[in-house]
Amino acid sequence: MINKKSKSRNALSGLSTDENQKFYSFNLIQSPGNSIKVTLWIRFALLVLLVLLFIPWQQNINGNGSVISLKPNERPQTLPSTIAGRIDHWYVQEGQYVKAGDSIMKISEIKDKYFDPDYLLRLSQQVVAKEDVISSMENKIVAQEQQISALKQGLQISLEKAKNKIKQVRFKVQSDSAESRANELEYQIAQFQFLRQDSLYTKGLKSLTELETRKIKLQDAQAKVVSAQNKLLSSRNELINAELELSSLAADYLDKISKAESEKNSASAYVFDSEASLAKIKNEYSNVQVRSDYYVIRAPQNGYVIRALKAGVGEIIKEGDPVVTIMPKDPQIAVEMYVSAMDIPLLSRGRHVRLLFEGWPAMQFSGWPGVSIGTFGGTVSVIDFVNSENGKYRILVTVDSTNDDHWPTQLRVGSGVQGWVMLEEVPVWYEIWRQINGFPPSLKNEPEKEKDKKKNTKGSDDEE
Repeated sequence: MINKKSKSRNALSGLSTDENQKFYSFNLIQSPGNSIKVTLWIRFALLVLLVLLFIPWQQNINGNGSVISLKPNERPQTLPSTIAGRIDHWYVQEGQYVKAGDSIMKISEIKDKYFDPDYLLRLSQQVVAKEDVISSMENKIVAQEQQISALKQGLQISLEKAKNKIKQVRFKVQSDSAESRANELEYQIAQFQFLRQDSLYTKGLKSLTELETRKIKLQDAQAKVVSAQNKLLSSRNELINAELELSSLAADYLDKISKAESEKNSASAYVFDSEASLAKIKNEYSNVQVRSDYYVIRAPQNGYVIRALKAGVGEIIKEGDPVVTIMPKDPQIAVEMYVSAMDIPLLSRGRHVRLLFEGWPAMQFSGWPGVSIGTFGGTVSVIDFVNSENGKYRILVTVDSTNDDHWPTQLRVGSGVQGWVMLEEVPVWYEIWRQINGFPPSLKNEPEKEKDKKKNTKGSDDEE
């Protein structure tokens, strides 16, 4: 073999064997057979690389997050104290399972207003007393209403009596007026007769006795006129007094009615004020009664006591202070992931997601989910409309119901998660080109908005 190589070198150099042995460099020259093999390998690698560039690659959006409960009522809950108090006794310990309504701790009162053990009894006595006062005042109001009704009836009767009296007095004035005119006429006749008798007496035709008789009749007629005038004047004064009595009678009764109505209104106002005070006392009674139920802090639902936020016995807690954290039993878990604002327009509900949970060994090929090992499937269920404090958008991922790839039962809320939201398939060369230029992933169809989905659903229902 060596001889053949040396002969070939001699042939290439054009020198004899003895001459070639004199030069060391000629001994280092080898045949180009190895370079041909390298060339073949390079060509094969380039061919494989070229084929790989046209293999489908599934675009994806990655994000990090944690495991949470899907329903808000199944997430870890901090139980506060409704009232201020002093811790008297603990009924549970951390890690213990509790049912809804189980006692967690007992507190005692620290406000001097509620120190009286018979406070509820005294409030109930105040309620009874106020109710009695209101009942008495309501009876008084009824009596005042009856009094006002009686006064109004008395006013009507008295007015009728006064009006009748006025009518009677008017008739009497008319009668006395007629009598006065008759007496005046009689006086005129007597006066005329007296003058005629005096003329006859002067002529000697009548005696003095007859003249004096006529004079006496004249004086009697004059006295009757004066008496009739006085009687008429008295009747007229009586009519004026009757009319004045009618006016004063109405004013007197109106004064009494107004006074009775004023007392009734005062009683009604006192009743309203008493009812307000009664409602306030009843409200305080109910508050104290409900407050007594808060002396024992109870579990709102079934779950585990995670952490006691207050320790010891005798510690003072304020209103609203957190006391203990409870984790509900068997929550429906989901994954809370955060993606950048640049990628959020590419997402839509129902997108498939591959998840890698902390603590579970896995081998993930983001572009080839079919060959990934140890990852779990999910779907996008919720996409927030506003960004979070970190500037990213939150999405919620739930178990993919169309896949039998169930999530581990050992998952706990708060575990870290890394996820990839799967998009469209593109060649590998396109993905490399996109990554180099910083372009976003491509979409064949634009994601439908939630409103559009609702409208389409409503339209299909209407058509049916």
